[in-house]
Amino acid sequence: MRFIRDIHRERRASDLPAISFEFFPPKTDEGERAFFEKTLPALLETRPDYCSVTYGAGGSTRDKTIGIVNRIQRDFGLPTMSHLTCVNATQDEISGVLAQAASLGINNILALRGDPPGGMGEFQKTEGGFEFSSELVRFIRERGGFSIGTAGFPEGHIACKQGKHADWRHLKAKIDQGADFVITQLFFDNQDFFEFRDFLVDLGVNVPIIPGVIPFLSASQIKKFTALCGARIPAPMLQRLDALKEDDAAASDYGVEYATHQCQQLLREGAPGIHFYTLNKAGSTVRIVKNLGLHQRD
Repeated sequence: MRFIRDIHRERRASDLPAISFEFFPPKTDEGERAFFEKTLPALLETRPDYCSVTYGAGGSTRDKTIGIVNRIQRDFGLPTMSHLTCVNATQDEISGVLAQAASLGINNILALRGDPPGGMGEFQKTEGGFEFSSELVRFIRERGGFSIGTAGFPEGHIACKQGKHADWRHLKAKIDQGADFVITQLFFDNQDFFEFRDFLVDLGVNVPIIPGVIPFLSASQIKKFTALCGARIPAPMLQRLDALKEDDAAASDYGVEYATHQCQQLLREGAPGIHFYTLNKAGSTVRIVKNLGLHQRD
């Protein structure tokens, strides 16, 4: 299966953006059937370049993640990146996951520190494991055979008490250890992304920095997400969401409208692609990609 670093290199050479989607492992058999029979086929009609599958807080979906990634690649032929975290895993266990991935032809990894079990509290290093995602990046790079992505935070990581500039320097260290590209956390003010990108470029970063965009489905949902990850909702957007808090359908339409305009500006200002947080739903993401005219970019 193709390396994601090569996909971005080829897209850049053809002056076209790369489009990618993020999924999470469905929690039920019924959800998994719906994902593979309806959601994924609908999204594939937009001709994405690759996708990724999350790992779950505390590595709680480790085996299921590998299984979903393998099935997407095997049955649908779409390059798929497996998330991998440092949480609740020794170096030997991580080495075992990487060996399993390689045996299945999974050769793209998003290396993350990861969230604690339950997504709450402070990160605790596992004895015999890694404390920082930069260590995980280096470990994977030394093993060889993978294209490695890592996460970036345009507003700074919520756990970095030294501020966003310190966090961005930590990201530079991860890239120096061998990350091929960066995918950002969701954000809603493009100026945050541009400041983040320009700061990294000034530090000498030249790998693709890919904005992560979420087409939110309801006011309550996106307020919950941003509270957990520390992303900021701009005041005009918050005012509109408050007015739509009792109408999820209208809020979803607004999510499509907002994300479409956001992506248009990001691409106009040189973003190498867009990574959509789909929430395992097809409708809004498909509408946005078609609004952008990117379903016909080949």
